[in-house]
Formats: sequence, structure tokens, C-alpha cells
Amino acid sequence: MTKNAKIVILCLIASALIAIIPLATIHDSEFGGADGKAEDAISTINPGYEAWASPLLEPPGGETESLLFCLQAAAGSGVFFFGLGYLAARKKYQKSNK
Repeated sequence: MTKNAKIVILCLIASALIAIIPLATIHDSEFGGADGKAEDAISTINPGYEAWASPLLEPPGGETESLLFCLQAAAGSGVFFFGLGYLAARKKYQKSNK
């Protein structure tokens, strides 16, 4: 096994542990987002405030909302890194006209 393969495997194991250990050790925790904090702050400042917009589609649960957020992040990073790879490969395969 090459040195790079060992490093990749070690990084994958470390990232899995970083994700699994907190979920396994911290029980009964609420992972609220910025939307909930903003709603609490607005209701504290102005208790009579009514939202002027509402979502077109309401997800059935918190897990669906998290899934959609993860898919959005994956699509964004895919586009970003595709563009980065394209720019790097373009320079490599560009013909010299000199």
C-alpha cells in the first residue's frame, strides 16, 4: 500500500470518528439552526410580528430538511471542484501557439 493510500484511509477513519463520536456520546440534544435562533430573537424584540412570507413546500420532518441541506452543499461543492479541476486541466492540456 502506498503512502498516499495510507494517508487517505487514515483521513477517512478520522472524519468518520469525528462524525460518529459526538452523535454516540451526546444524547437528548437539540441541533437547532440559525432560523430558530432568529425566530426567537425576533419574537423577543417584537412579539406581534407576523412573517410576510411562507415556504412553498413544507418538508415532512427535520430529517428531510437536513437531507435537502446536505444535497445542496454536495451540489455546490461538486460544481466548485469541477470548475477548479477544469481550470487546472485546461492549463495542462492547452496547446502552445508559440
